[in-house]
Amino acid sequence: MTSGQNLCYLPAPGSSAIVFIAMFEDFTVTDRWTRKPVHCVYQALIVAIATRHADAVDIKFLVGGKTVWVALPHPAWVEYKKRTNTAITDSLAIEIAGHYLKTALEAGEGLGREMYSLTLEETLAHLDAAVAEMQSPAAV
Repeated sequence: MTSGQNLCYLPAPGSSAIVFIAMFEDFTVTDRWTRKPVHCVYQALIVAIATRHADAVDIKFLVGGKTVWVALPHPAWVEYKKRTNTAITDSLAIEIAGHYLKTALEAGEGLGREMYSLTLEETLAHLDAAVAEMQSPAAV
């Protein structure tokens, strides 16, 4: 190496932190009852303390062209941090909400309302399921 020359050391492939593939920000799912494809697109994330006097993070999607909000309770952030020592990021929250919408449509629960509020347990279950799908070999 000559004087003034800098070397850049990059981490070896496969040794870096897990990188999630965004699967539920823009997706299409088949509605169970109509058998028609429904296009879902993430639009916004709002911390909803003052908005609705609810301790939640509201995530807005366009679902088949209609506005749908999914509210994830703040206690899910605290509980997940306690369990894993890892924070729920904004992008992971979007994935949780998108996973909920996908499974609701596939299960035929319909999406006739404008707002869906998940419980702490539902939020953590959809978090685990979304992460598992994003890490599965089929997602890569």
